[in-house]
Amino acid sequence: MAKISYSFIAFLGLQLAISQSPEIKIDMVASNWNVSQETTFERFDNRETLLLNGGRVTVKNHRFTNGTIEVDVYANANRSFAGITFRKQNNTMEEVYMRLHKSNQVDAVQYTPIYNNESNWQLYRENQAKVSFKNTGWNNLRIEVNNQSAEVFVNDEKVMTIDELRTDQNAGEIGLFALFPNRFSNFRITPKDAVDRTDAVARTKKDNDLSADSSIITTWEITKAKPYKAEEIRFENFEKEEYMTVKTEASGLLPISKYIKKSSSGNFEQNEEDYIVAATTVYASNDETKLLSFDYSDRIMVYLNGKAVFKGNNAFRAKGIQYMGHIDINTNKLYLPLKKGTNKIHCVVMDKANGWGLIAKWE
Repeated sequence: MAKISYSFIAFLGLQLAISQSPEIKIDMVASNWNVSQETTFERFDNRETLLLNGGRVTVKNHRFTNGTIEVDVYANANRSFAGITFRKQNNTMEEVYMRLHKSNQVDAVQYTPIYNNESNWQLYRENQAKVSFKNTGWNNLRIEVNNQSAEVFVNDEKVMTIDELRTDQNAGEIGLFALFPNRFSNFRITPKDAVDRTDAVARTKKDNDLSADSSIITTWEITKAKPYKAEEIRFENFEKEEYMTVKTEASGLLPISKYIKKSSSGNFEQNEEDYIVAATTVYASNDETKLLSFDYSDRIMVYLNGKAVFKGNNAFRAKGIQYMGHIDINTNKLYLPLKKGTNKIHCVVMDKANGWGLIAKWE
């Protein structure tokens, strides 16, 4: 009996050692990092630091699945973004960053999936937080990743829970992101085994799942991306395009960059404007008028059975310096006169940066 007990205790000790992996510190020296942007490694404030002048860098020879990622970022009053990327595969990854010039504002910290090198923060307004940053010294950013969820901490205070990481990638490279110059120090990783989510978290996710709502459009036919030229947008060309079928997220949101690579990407507002055509079919048993609720980013033109019926602009700052351009399915209402039988809706969706999306439902 004693042998069984000792063996069991030894087994538990081994499992504990595995699940509580030691912290791995990644020194801020060039030999540890994959660098393609303007990057400087230097001693500053009695620390080894990495000064990143925009872009992303990754840690050499490290893949991350679950656990804790942590870094210190030096205070910056100028407009700047500084954060962590993880589970990076090619140009798709998860990203959390501090907007240091936005201290004490509702969007001071943001999470976004990066699809095909494009940020999508406009599409996920629920994943941002009001945070007060230190205006001198170092701000600590920590992300605790557990399967498809994560918790975000700034200076040891939890500021955000991400119920659903969006890329569906469960492992990949880890690294740092900056927009404009930012200084990083003390980067470390603690791998951990994933644990089951609590019933409360699972229930919250289920409550947010709108896929059971049959009024939501969950399938679209979309074209490849092309540079937008107003004179080339003609309805007679839409039927000549090649389309592929894509599914939305449970909410009805179609994150277009997940499926489509832009002709110009990764340069935020410096991108050229691209467009795709998204099409859906609706059947009517009689001539009738139906109400469509929808939203989009950045710009849209809607056609019903070949006739233009709506044009709009929801781009970042399109309606003022503080206008965010977030997406909400109830924002726009459009009464559509349907004919008996098959009706075709075509949406020309244009985008430069910050989130290329479409969402719609029938009322």
